[in-house]
Amino acid sequence: MLSHLSIKNYALIDTLEVSFDTGFTCITGETGAGKSILLGALSLVLGKRADLGALQDKKIKCIVEAEFQVKKYGLRAFFETYDLDYEELTLVRREILPSGKSRAFINDTPVTLDIVSQLGNRLIDVHSQHQTLQLGNNDFQMKVIDALAENTEVLSNYSDNLKQYKKLARELEELLAFQSNAHKEHDYNSFLLKELEATTLKVGLQEELEQQYEQLNNMERIIELLAKGNQLLMDEQVGVLTSLSELKQVSARLSAFGTSYDALHQRIASSFIEMDDISTELRALVEQAETNPQMLDEISQKLQVLFDLHKKHGTSEIAELIALREDLSEKVGVTENLETTIGQKQEQLEQAEHKLQQLATVLHDRRKKVIPQLKEQLETNLTSLGMPNATFDITIAASNDFKENGNDDLAFLFSANKGADFGELKKVASGGELSRIMLTIKSILAKYEQLPTMMFDEIDTGVSGEISNSIADIMQQMGKSMQVFSITHLPQVASKGKQHFKVYKVDENNVTRTRMKPLSDDERVVELAEMLGGKNLSDSALAHARQLLN
Repeated sequence: MLSHLSIKNYALIDTLEVSFDTGFTCITGETGAGKSILLGALSLVLGKRADLGALQDKKIKCIVEAEFQVKKYGLRAFFETYDLDYEELTLVRREILPSGKSRAFINDTPVTLDIVSQLGNRLIDVHSQHQTLQLGNNDFQMKVIDALAENTEVLSNYSDNLKQYKKLARELEELLAFQSNAHKEHDYNSFLLKELEATTLKVGLQEELEQQYEQLNNMERIIELLAKGNQLLMDEQVGVLTSLSELKQVSARLSAFGTSYDALHQRIASSFIEMDDISTELRALVEQAETNPQMLDEISQKLQVLFDLHKKHGTSEIAELIALREDLSEKVGVTENLETTIGQKQEQLEQAEHKLQQLATVLHDRRKKVIPQLKEQLETNLTSLGMPNATFDITIAASNDFKENGNDDLAFLFSANKGADFGELKKVASGGELSRIMLTIKSILAKYEQLPTMMFDEIDTGVSGEISNSIADIMQQMGKSMQVFSITHLPQVASKGKQHFKVYKVDENNVTRTRMKPLSDDERVVELAEMLGGKNLSDSALAHARQLLN
């Protein structure tokens, strides 16, 4: 509910601070006093576009701030979606700067105008004779029926299942589209996979093959170098081993002359052993070394295969080829298992459709059950609003299409006069009739769900005193479960308000200002009397005003 409204520097309002209560509140004032200005300022915090011309003083900014109690509206998820601080007492502020720029805030957090508009639509419903277009909207009409049928939980389950059904249908469509092009791609992928699988691929293989190739390709040179090394070690005249042997004999004789000489001998002996071992290994390598053209050719072919694969797939490492092989294996596997996957997806879709149909049938049956009740309530209430011959023809029929709110097609037809044909509301009902129908529908909705604050802007214009009493009774009854405002010119309506505010003009320093104040009981009597008989108060007007209040 709207608990407080603050307006600064807007149109004829310099400063206005006003607090509101629950229930039915009436706002009155002479034509031109500024009631529309009040609605205009309020519309800013509901997300409407700003107009620089609304600034009274073009040198300072306009600020409109509204305080709402939002506990009953289930808005926590909305605040979390937009990363806003959730407060049960929420402040919405709008600023229009002299430069023409506009800023919006929710609980002091800057937000876009779209977010303010979304929140505003959930907090206040401003209704006038010109805002009845949604009456002809099937979604709105179905919402009314669902409210009476108490379908909230079923609709929630239906919505969840509809999302799952659409997801499965989309996945199946993608699988079938993939299948239509799969065979050609499958053959090509299979060829590439077989080619990779026919080649031994392991990390380090290429380096190993390249090393073997280098050895075999240079075997004659290797044999020559091995022989040379062996000769240097084994030559009987100047070989390293011959010299080391003589040196070892010398050091052995020296070792008898002290520990330092003995240590030197040990080192020379170790060197002799090491060189003798190297000589043995060189002889073995010489004996093993041989040219092998056949093996060289095999290794060359293997390297060529790897080179061709790298060139074909744009790779440089065997690890990349291994990753490609695994990817192709997965794609080929998916294609080969596609029929099974499609079958499983079709089965899941059928199950989801069956569940969705069950929920749609529940919605259909519950709706059909409450339509006579809705029809009776509408026609009864409209009779009291001066439309005794108003009748409705409301039917629903199940279709094959799953919509956002079920699979029902709704026909919501209306006739205002006896003998007249039924037709769509927007085509056969006048503006005044639409306003009264909307008032009746919203009064019915108020019994079944938590509606936003309702603000009726001169909805009672042009109706008789008896009908205005009925309109007031309906709004007063709505006020027992929600907050309702009525901007009115009719004393019959104004007298039913729990609160009564008056909008009026004053001249201060040759400047006209709009003011608004709550009326005391005595002030209400005077205001109603003036609405009944004009400024010249008569005893009968005052008595009538008191009678209305009582």
